Amino acid sequence: MTVPSPSGHADDVSHDIARLLRRLSDDGGEAGLTLEEIRDRLDERAYGLLILLLSIPCLVPGLYGVPQVVGVAILLLAGQMLVGREEPWLPRWLLNLRAKASWLKAMADFAESKLGWIDRFSRPRLRRFADGPGEKLAAAFMILATLTIVLPMTNTIPSVALALLAVGLIQRDGLFVIAGAAVTTAWLTILGVVATGLLLGAEWATRLLPG
Repeated sequence: MTVPSPSGHADDVSHDIARLLRRLSDDGGEAGLTLEEIRDRLDERAYGLLILLLSIPCLVPGLYGVPQVVGVAILLLAGQMLVGREEPWLPRWLLNLRAKASWLKAMADFAESKLGWIDRFSRPRLRRFADGPGEKLAAAFMILATLTIVLPMTNTIPSVALALLAVGLIQRDGLFVIAGAAVTTAWLTILGVVATGLLLGAEWATRLLPG
């Protein structure tokens, strides 16, 4: 589906996420693709597509190491969206990182088996939440979600939020953006309650110590 964008240009929102990931896997062959090569294969949805690609491996519960690395890239991308930069920029060391062929294939397989519902249910709607100021608001929620991804053992739920937000921007679906913002808000609230409980518990425990 192609609809007019605020700038007057055709805005293609008919992305098939699983097909896109399979194409990247096929293009990578046995050598895989660098992040720069992946970026160069994307279109006007480069920000949303890159963030979706980076968030998928972070959906694995308890994963350590990968979320901390990709979190840096997501923060850079979301920060650029927030300030209104049109083309995504990443430092050379991140662009040179190579996604192995096995990783690209695993993402494509995961998308085909687990993410098919995205293409069935997402469509352009409530665009004010997924374009213009809404896009910047989504970027702010992406930053908040990513800040919790880098904490050990807490990557899955904020990655779900990131994936919902990214799909919302890719498909210009404000409902997905709202869902991603809601998951982010709920997750931050839970972390805040837990952190407050730990602080209060620690204070109570210190009062019981002699002296």
